[in-house]
Amino acid sequence: MLSRRPAAHEFAPFYAGYIAKVPEGNLLVTLEHGTGELSAYITGVSEARRSYRYAEGKWSIADTLLHIIDTERVMSYRLLRIARGDTTELPGFEQDDFVASAKADSRTLLSLAAEFTGVRSSTMQLVRNLPDDVWDKLGRASGNGVSARALAWIIAGHAIHHLAILKERYR
Repeated sequence: MLSRRPAAHEFAPFYAGYIAKVPEGNLLVTLEHGTGELSAYITGVSEARRSYRYAEGKWSIADTLLHIIDTERVMSYRLLRIARGDTTELPGFEQDDFVASAKADSRTLLSLAAEFTGVRSSTMQLVRNLPDDVWDKLGRASGNGVSARALAWIIAGHAIHHLAILKERYR
């Protein structure tokens, strides 16, 4: 079940780009690989650059890293709720409000790397230990239908997306 890409009806069109970035194969392998890639990126950035923004009004490196972490937490929570059969409509979250209130630039890159590793480990434990019959379960989040499977793929693709932006624009 972790190798089957979500069908278009399992997620809102907004998430298609994230899901498309996930390579074919076992999702757990992708999540594990992503942990190493993002950790390697973070260790290659100097503390002096953590507040760097490539343009006016853009997030800093630290903001972007904490955004990846926060989003993974939110999506993992949604995944847990839907996988457990909870049909409650789950609210959206405003990413810009999260970034503004998080004050990531006051954090060290080491602390962000440690937090990402912990959150990703938790996500992987959740994904690894869910029963096979939950992946097709559908719920609602941010006003749209979404499956447990799609949420797991969105988590992986979202981190891949932002890591590519960090590598391209935050040199």
